[in-house]
Amino acid sequence: MIELPYSLVVEATDEADYFGFYSPDLEGFSGIGHSVEDCLYKAKWGMKEHIDLLKEQGLPVPPVNPDPRISVQNEKKLAVA
Repeated sequence: MIELPYSLVVEATDEADYFGFYSPDLEGFSGIGHSVEDCLYKAKWGMKEHIDLLKEQGLPVPPVNPDPRISVQNEKKLAVA
């Protein structure tokens, strides 16, 4: 069972022990971890803290995703213009 209120994307980098993560459902939420499992753990508690901060600041909180998904993919490189 996925214990996250929002979907999560974990991206692997060129470094074997460095992963980034973000939620497409929760604007402004992102973080880093040393493994996929570390990212999942940090995201679970980080999402709660992020939502608490949004509430504290009187900002809108997106509705919980009833069908959250976790995607693990390679990092998408940004094009340099």
